[in-house]
Amino acid sequence: MRDLICGIHPVLECLRSRSRLISRLYFAREINNREIRNVIQFARQLGHSIHFEPRRSLDRKVEGVKHQGVVAVCATRRYIGIRELIASLRPKALVVVLDSIVDPRNLGAVLRCCAAAAVDGVILKKDRTVNLTTVVSKTSAGGVEHLMIARVANLSAAIDLLKDKGLWVTGVETGQDLYCQNLDFNSPSALVFGNEESGLRKLIREKCDFLVSVPTPGAISSLNVSVAAGVVLYEVTRQRLEGNLNINTSL
Repeated sequence: MRDLICGIHPVLECLRSRSRLISRLYFAREINNREIRNVIQFARQLGHSIHFEPRRSLDRKVEGVKHQGVVAVCATRRYIGIRELIASLRPKALVVVLDSIVDPRNLGAVLRCCAAAAVDGVILKKDRTVNLTTVVSKTSAGGVEHLMIARVANLSAAIDLLKDKGLWVTGVETGQDLYCQNLDFNSPSALVFGNEESGLRKLIREKCDFLVSVPTPGAISSLNVSVAAGVVLYEVTRQRLEGNLNINTSL
């Protein structure tokens, strides 16, 4: 099995992270700019062979995904086991749990936020959730390469394991009276985000220790899941930086 990674930043982050084996790197002959040259130079420094092809050839390989003249063929992204993820957590852990995210661009945008916020791990539901596709990788701007991601059949049981590890579980959902900025995140925490249309499932909602929302005083009362994830992750980061906690910047 193989994956295709498209775009300057996704390919560059895959090279930087060395998270998986790259078998081929393709560059469009017609494109020559500084960012492309930097990727080529870095890839050559790492010992990768470079292949130049017409842009239309790259278009055919990726079937409509915007590739910016750069495509990497690499090993399929590996999911880790839930117990492996939990065993790796730092004392002040931050985990994101995603309950049935079905849009690849939403998933990619959430993973980009997770990588920016130094999230320790992400847990996905095995069914009714989009896989880590080329579109997810592209939308995450390479963020997916810097994250530990587990995929589980039973999300409720995974949340129980997080609680056993000492994490407080917070569900994010529209319409809650408690706003995210009014909850203290200076403890090991897991944030749970639900499906784009239906939100958190009843069982998952009941597993949460807290339920919070993002304040929306305007005419629109709800946010896209990736926007909500960015806002809440920013709030967690803000609180922890102010509290001089040891944010994991090694990812």
